Amino acid sequence: MVGGRPKTGGGSGKKPGPAAPPRQPWSAREIALDVLTRVETEQAYSNLLLNQALLKHKPDKADAGLATELVYGTIQRRNTIDYFLDRFVAKGVKKLEPWVRNLLRLSLYQLHYLDRVPEHAAVHEAVNIAKRRGHAGISGMVNGVLRNVIRRKEELIVPVSLEPVARIALEHSHPEWLVADWVRRFGAETAEKICRANNEPPSASVRVNTLKLTREELLGRLKEAGCEARPSDVSPAGIVVESGGNMALTPWYVNGELSVQDESSMLVAEAAHPEPGMQVLDCCAAPGGKTSHMAELMNDRGRILACDIHEHKRELIAAQAERLSLRCVETKTIDARNLPEALAGTAFDRILLDAPCSGLGVIRRKPDIKWAKSPGDVAGIAELQYELLSGVSSLLAPGGVLVYSTCTVAEEENEQVVMRFLQEHPEFALSRPPQSLQDRLPADSVAPGGTITVLPHQFGSDGFFIAVLRKRS
Repeated sequence: MVGGRPKTGGGSGKKPGPAAPPRQPWSAREIALDVLTRVETEQAYSNLLLNQALLKHKPDKADAGLATELVYGTIQRRNTIDYFLDRFVAKGVKKLEPWVRNLLRLSLYQLHYLDRVPEHAAVHEAVNIAKRRGHAGISGMVNGVLRNVIRRKEELIVPVSLEPVARIALEHSHPEWLVADWVRRFGAETAEKICRANNEPPSASVRVNTLKLTREELLGRLKEAGCEARPSDVSPAGIVVESGGNMALTPWYVNGELSVQDESSMLVAEAAHPEPGMQVLDCCAAPGGKTSHMAELMNDRGRILACDIHEHKRELIAAQAERLSLRCVETKTIDARNLPEALAGTAFDRILLDAPCSGLGVIRRKPDIKWAKSPGDVAGIAELQYELLSGVSSLLAPGGVLVYSTCTVAEEENEQVVMRFLQEHPEFALSRPPQSLQDRLPADSVAPGGTITVLPHQFGSDGFFIAVLRKRS
């Protein structure tokens, strides 16, 4: 050896040994393990890492589906899984190396929550992964823990004797601080329904472009193509697609006949009630779903100025408008905090502030959120929301409407921001949304003042908050 490397020049005359066998393609469980470990150690978003991993390793459809199930399912059930594993890991789950901890997590998820994965397959591959990544001691520990789990599966239950917050948090795998807040606001029964809904797979929903066809026409086309679809109960423009693949890859999407959008999100443009010919400002508009919905409601007549702080996101808004053949949408790259100065002297008939938020209403789509956020994060973002709301309100014409919306169900980011705004801006008052919108919602979704809160369990849609604020004439 020279300098730690084998000689490459003439020498012993010995023939080189056989080449090492090529590395086998990564299995679904290896892909999931890598994503889960990086999510934990790098505080990265699981959906982004998973998409990158699937593009890199190109698993077949079945393995891609299993990897996706393991990543999202393991994150969704994380604290319940850790609670169970602590019974079988002598030194406790938290003291294990991150990759070992996540290997046990995704394995227990298969053994406890999935009924279509053979137990021997889950254990066998976990042990093999442990051998490749670690040493004999680790693989032996993994084997012992998982076989012990199988022998004692009947013990994997959450005690019903726990007080409600602790029981709900463990039964449905949510942070206790979040469950405690929902129990305080909505009661234990509703809090449990929210948590249960957050662990269910999100449904696919689309919004019909009514400038091109009716909802009934699009439903007919979907059904002719073999898709299972039904009208949304939440939005008159919405369709729930229960089977039919990725709607963004369909001809209807390419031709601008539909947009992929959650049902709750469709209520925002309807609450703003923009009319043809109006001047509209959308302050934080990316990726453009609400912008384009307002343009469709306006029959593409008038002007919508859609803004975002990031240029690549502004491009998304512009691309959406072009795909849908909307000409009334203009786009601008700007921080919403700078809009009052940049647009001084301009008066808009409608302003939409879909504010940046904690995202606690979209946990079923992004399960990482419930573990990444803390009460301090919620309080901190509420300050930014108030700053944005207070600033852009100066751009509203007398008699105009400002809609404040979020995809969170945190009181600090919703009702408290609005109440503070109304106290400090007496020229504004809460206004009730259109009656046709209220009629489609449960009575307790519309507060006496008119604010709307849609909870995840009510329609299987995202949790959302909407407040309609009218400026006095």
